[in-house]
Amino acid sequence: MTARPANAHQARLLRLLRDGGPNSRAKLGDQVDLSRSKLAVEVDRLLETGLVVADGLAASRGGRRSHNIRLAPHLRFLGVDIGATSVDVAVTNAELEVLGHLNHPMDVREGPVAVFEQVLSMAAKLRDSGLAGGFDGAGIGVPGPVRFPEGVPVAPPIMPGWDGFPVREALSQELGCPVMVDNDVNLMALGEQQAGVARSVGDFLCVKIGTGIGCGIVVGGTVHRGATGSAGDIGHIQVEPGGRLCACGNKGCLEAHFSGAALARDAEDAARAGRSEELAARLAASGRLTAADVAAAAAAGDAASLVLIREGGNRVGQVIAGLVSFFNPALVVIGGGVTGLGYTLLAAVRAQVYRRSLPLATGNLPIVLGELGPAAGVTGAARLISDHLFSPV
Repeated sequence: MTARPANAHQARLLRLLRDGGPNSRAKLGDQVDLSRSKLAVEVDRLLETGLVVADGLAASRGGRRSHNIRLAPHLRFLGVDIGATSVDVAVTNAELEVLGHLNHPMDVREGPVAVFEQVLSMAAKLRDSGLAGGFDGAGIGVPGPVRFPEGVPVAPPIMPGWDGFPVREALSQELGCPVMVDNDVNLMALGEQQAGVARSVGDFLCVKIGTGIGCGIVVGGTVHRGATGSAGDIGHIQVEPGGRLCACGNKGCLEAHFSGAALARDAEDAARAGRSEELAARLAASGRLTAADVAAAAAAGDAASLVLIREGGNRVGQVIAGLVSFFNPALVVIGGGVTGLGYTLLAAVRAQVYRRSLPLATGNLPIVLGELGPAAGVTGAARLISDHLFSPV
């Protein structure tokens, strides 16, 4: 994709077509502050660039029938969501519909070279399947703080070997297209905003609970990254003074007391201490436990697992209650691998938020699980790069 919108009007039209699908000139004119003649000029210029194409006649609104236009059907975006323990790669069209999606187990601690070899292999497999002749742009999510303008991870606690690695530059050279890089939870928020539970919400929080914990903050429909890109790093808010040592080097962080890794460790302790026959049997069978084991044990009625989930939900809820009092969002979305714990976790979070925050903030505040699951990150990654490419040069 070499063409870019020449001005803010063209960028607005491209995003309307991305988010709403094919539309007529007349209906587009209803949504933008342009005269009919100015709209015709901008649409014609977009048609000349090849970013949009004619798509037949629109339904009659009386008088001369308008023409539909749509984003060029050949445009393809690559969405990459690198997690602590797996990699998701997807290809989308320009309207951000996922055309193909691959997942592969991968330990992010193996380092950027090994991880990106896997990413490139998965991207090639999607391309060779006929879904894309090439990629017009790529969005990449990583599970750590990112200096957004440069696309570089900065001292990520669970990503040894990644500090300062030029992710955007390296992937752009390998893929031969523009690349944008962001924290994975920001991309989850974008994904839920694009195609999930937050589609109609301008101000919301998206909390991801996986190997780590983070929060995407969306203000007025735009991700808030803060002055240096570290906004939403709630996993390192202290919840237990003098508590457990965290991967960041501090003690008592939320992430050290409740995350996928912390929950697995607590479950193994419960199994070995004889507090759960169900967890002990699972530990004996596989040699280790995961958050998924705790979820399955809880679903089977295991009391120890239910206690672990409720205690963790209480801690997360305490932190979210503070965020709600500060930010006053219209919605809180809970996502990530640990959401397999389901409504036991959600109930504990809700109870803490509704009890601790003032009624004006919580009187009409939904706290819900995300809709998209693993697709949220790759959809958000594609949204990230499309936002960039559908902006004026």
